[in-house]
Amino acid sequence: MDDKIESLEIDEVVEKLKTNINSGLSTNEANERILKYGKNELKEKKKKSVFKIFIDELKNPMIYILFVAIGFTIIVSIYETVKCIKNNEVFSFTKTGDWPDVIIILIVILLNALIGTVEEVKAITSLENLKKLSSPKATVVRDGKTTKTNSEDLTIGDIVILEDGDTICADLRLVKDYNLKVNESSLTGESLPVLKKSDVVLENNLSIADRVNCCYASTNVAYGRGVGVVYSVGMNTEIGKIAGLISDDENEKSPLQITLAKLSKLLGIITLAIVGLVFIIEILWMILDGQIGDLSKYIEIILSAISLAVAAVPEGLQAVVTIVLALGVQKMVKANTIVRKLNKIEALGAVNVICSDKTGTLTQNIMTVVEAYTFDSFYSSDTLDYSNLDIIFLAKGLCLASNAKINDERIGDPTELALVDFAKKLNMDKDELENISPRVDELPFDSIRKMMSTRHSFDNKSIVYTKGALDSVLAVCNRIKDNNEIREITDVDKEKIYLANNIFTSKALRVLALAFSNDNVITENNLIFVGLVAMIDPPRKEAIPAIDKLNSMGIKTVMITGDHKDTAYQVAKQLGICSSYEECITGKELDILNDDELVNMCKKVKVFARVSPENKVQIVKAFKKLGNVCAMTGDGVNDAPSLKSADIGIAMGITGTDVAKESADMVLADDNFASIELAVEEGRGIYSNIRKTVYFLLGSNMAEVFSMLFLILLGLPAPLIAIHLLWVNLITDSLPAVSLGVCKKDESILSDKPRKKDESIFANGGFLLTFGYGIIVTIAVVLAYFSCGFMNNAYTYFEIKELYNSNSNILHQAQTMAFTTLAFSELFHMLGMSNIERSVFKIYKSKNILLLFAFILGVLLQIFVVKVPFASSIFNTYNLDYQEWLVTILLSLLPLLVHEIIIIVKKIKAVKKINS
Repeated sequence: MDDKIESLEIDEVVEKLKTNINSGLSTNEANERILKYGKNELKEKKKKSVFKIFIDELKNPMIYILFVAIGFTIIVSIYETVKCIKNNEVFSFTKTGDWPDVIIILIVILLNALIGTVEEVKAITSLENLKKLSSPKATVVRDGKTTKTNSEDLTIGDIVILEDGDTICADLRLVKDYNLKVNESSLTGESLPVLKKSDVVLENNLSIADRVNCCYASTNVAYGRGVGVVYSVGMNTEIGKIAGLISDDENEKSPLQITLAKLSKLLGIITLAIVGLVFIIEILWMILDGQIGDLSKYIEIILSAISLAVAAVPEGLQAVVTIVLALGVQKMVKANTIVRKLNKIEALGAVNVICSDKTGTLTQNIMTVVEAYTFDSFYSSDTLDYSNLDIIFLAKGLCLASNAKINDERIGDPTELALVDFAKKLNMDKDELENISPRVDELPFDSIRKMMSTRHSFDNKSIVYTKGALDSVLAVCNRIKDNNEIREITDVDKEKIYLANNIFTSKALRVLALAFSNDNVITENNLIFVGLVAMIDPPRKEAIPAIDKLNSMGIKTVMITGDHKDTAYQVAKQLGICSSYEECITGKELDILNDDELVNMCKKVKVFARVSPENKVQIVKAFKKLGNVCAMTGDGVNDAPSLKSADIGIAMGITGTDVAKESADMVLADDNFASIELAVEEGRGIYSNIRKTVYFLLGSNMAEVFSMLFLILLGLPAPLIAIHLLWVNLITDSLPAVSLGVCKKDESILSDKPRKKDESIFANGGFLLTFGYGIIVTIAVVLAYFSCGFMNNAYTYFEIKELYNSNSNILHQAQTMAFTTLAFSELFHMLGMSNIERSVFKIYKSKNILLLFAFILGVLLQIFVVKVPFASSIFNTYNLDYQEWLVTILLSLLPLLVHEIIIIVKKIKAVKKINS
């Protein structure tokens, strides 16, 4: 209702919201307000139906071309069928018309659309899980009575009572608090529970993490009690605003999707141009040959045009790329990465900025004592003296004065859990300590004293431990424990203690002090000072080398956190993310920048602290405006919008909320930042393999188009018919393409800089490679086509043209040789494409079983469609003799021969370069 509620006094809040702290709203008033302000629930984005998704998958230039091809093929097939019936000829599904072509093309279209539909349907919306966050019941005061109500029935002005462990169901302005601490890590990224204060009035425009007089929906009460008045519900809560950010952010296409979309349009234009050109050329040849009135020639022209359209469209490309990406998922699992969206796998290879959340990703998400101080002595966690009595006494006292438990699960405040861990590291178990020194009394912590004390009995004696903020503890101390001696504390002692405290705080460590007494009651006066402990959520050890490796790969790591600037800087410095304080900025500083200023700031800043969910989205988008491919990691509800906005959203699998996981493209199974580095490596390898696959498939299409176009320009019958081209594109090429897609990654790609977001898949010689091998295979196919004429004593162009036009059996023989040469050439080309820098004989030594399997199966399938009568009748193939098989195989070796020559030439050049 009011975003500035934190700046009002409690009385002003009550008056503004027209409620009563003691009696709350009446039931009638609550119902009226629910009608006015709506239910306390999150709105869902309208989803596309499965049918709509399926139809959208068909909206592709290549699919349009295939539909046109189907249309013309159906018309021709109907004409041929009607002609067959009129002439009382026997109808044959495989011989009359081109019905097999119609069915195969239709299956291709539907299969591609089905694959895309299944993948999109798998994507689950984040809002469903955001809605689940509002499912707990709330304790409210209505009609002067305390009652439980469903969270969606909360409304503005309701008085809500908060207890330890409660999930807060709406945004509240606190009116009472009793040592209330709220865990807001999922919303703000703050690693520690926040101490709330109802009686403070804050200035406007503070970040969520700094509004200590408010509580927010989806957060949890970690300690204490409180009373608050609801001021925002549903989509107007902070969590609702996040839901709005998620729903407003449409899924962006990955770099590969953009490239393939551009490729589809380009191929569509080229196909239409080639078909139009061929149609014109065929008409000219009809005029020259005096066949302008022959209807059958027009049908041949249409069939040739359809064949060219089929040749130009790589029907299997989308399916093969999807299969390669799906197989890449299995590789990602080995890198502890679960991929939710296939199209994002290859995008990892282009990442050059990783925006990482701090808590739980770069750090361990466990508060840990890392340094300690007893009089005149400093200790680090790595150099603890397990026999030092002062350290043992310090750890024992802090452990006994805490309420945390570590048994089957960790229960308690993160700071107190750190104290129990500290004692455990010194071989002291809390349960055993409490058995020896049971607690008999306690004075709980409060925000005024900033201390807590516990009294224990030990050997029929009493000992009181007091822990808390240094200023508060030291103010009630008049003595100090100096080794085994207890003496009066001096000003010099206090100066040394504060100096130690300053050393710790300069490292952004949280400091707690311990004192004790042997009083029989808790007085918190005349205590004996023992020492200090300093703690932090420490960096993950494995994150440091991972960040260093990412730097060597040209990838910048940026920290984005809701934690304090000093803490963020110290952790980032240890991790090697930044080196100076000037590279850090807060959310409050970001809020005054315009978009252009923020973009410029992102060029030099590496740590963003105390940021809001909106800030995170702004930061990610600013990096993307600089042309970066940006990955974002996170685990909290507050990270969900930025996970959606990033090119790749990566959520934590263990500590991550459901909302974060559903908003992400990938999930880290082990919450380990180092796994991101491994995933990036795999992403680069997968993209490299996809490039090979695209080059291989398009090289095959180029060979089909060039050979068809060249021979049609010469006025000769088409060397390949539509069903031959479909067989090669969908069957003969597909398994080799998949085997190329799962080749072991070349380690040299890890030292390459990330590719640019708009970089063509044909960059760095890719087009030349594709075009070059397309020409080589074209030469092999054309030679095979002509060689059939040579074998039948036709040696000139005119003789061959006359022979093929007059003898359909010899034409089928020539087409079969061209068809088989095309298929075999692609299989040999696959062996070379597996690694363009290595000889095929070395590739064979690496025992790539799938490549060999694809090669053998491809050969057997091609023999099947030529030799088996049933298949031969469908594919209109001719049974070749041994001489024709020999010529076909020798010509098919041409791409592999060229590959080996290139390797030899490269080696000679390399040797000459070394010698020179």
